Amino acid sequence: MINKKVEDILNAQINKEFYSAYLYLAMSAYFDEIGLKGFSNWTKVQAREEVDHGMILFDYLIARNGRVEFNQIDIPETNFNEPMQVFEKIYEHEKSVTAAINSVASMSEDECDLATRNFIDWYIAEQVEEEANVYEVIKKLKMFGSDKSILYLIDKELGGREYSQHRYEN
Repeated sequence: MINKKVEDILNAQINKEFYSAYLYLAMSAYFDEIGLKGFSNWTKVQAREEVDHGMILFDYLIARNGRVEFNQIDIPETNFNEPMQVFEKIYEHEKSVTAAINSVASMSEDECDLATRNFIDWYIAEQVEEEANVYEVIKKLKMFGSDKSILYLIDKELGGREYSQHRYEN
């Protein structure tokens, strides 16, 4: 059976992953409202990936004979002003998720749960990728400012993102 402290922090992380999905869906709705369907697509794909991340943790807890506990998911922010502001919020959010994942790694190490410590490495690598992807969009938005034609091109680029189910691979 999994260590109780590690079980608790993994349950908290499941909640964070599902909250992330809610947040990305709120952002997707905003982008739909202002007519940026590509940006909306990007955030919808991101939401689906966050659900995958939560489910991977869910399955891991079950496999370790842990108990999955569900907590209330916070209501995400829904007031956004412009694409750059949204992506800056995404970047800050992903950095907070990275910090939470690092806490899971630290806790599992402190509790000598090497199986979880090994498992969480996948999430650490995933967070490096998440932050880098978001920052690439921010760099493009910063470089071109509010030029509508460039925003249109970025929207088309983000519309090409396709969902691919995330799976834990050891």
